[in-house]
Amino acid sequence: MCELIAIFIGGGIGSLCRYSIGAYLLNSPADSFPWHTFIANIIGCLCFGFIFGYLERHSSEKLYLLLITGFCGGFTTFSTLTNETFHLLRHGFYYTAFSYVAATLIVGLFSLACGFLIMTHTSNR
Repeated sequence: MCELIAIFIGGGIGSLCRYSIGAYLLNSPADSFPWHTFIANIIGCLCFGFIFGYLERHSSEKLYLLLITGFCGGFTTFSTLTNETFHLLRHGFYYTAFSYVAATLIVGLFSLACGFLIMTHTSNR
């Protein structure tokens, strides 16, 4: 039961943080790059990398559930990415749709790797 509570709390906080980014940046017009989701997903990847790098040395199932499954799961959103991409494609904004998916995957992977490497490098000191 404690594990479910950790996921619930982390997911709630992550969702509220993602909502705050969207509210701050506001929704963009249909033909423009969906910056609010992109930024949330990239920050989420960076956080995931930091947390995963930390947990590589300091294993904790409860922290994993709270921060990765809960917070990062609630903060990042694959379903919104696919919905926005579908919307762009449906309205003929093919270049923006392709750029959005490619940038999210490439920058997200880079951000996760950077966070992981920073945490594993600083943990060795």
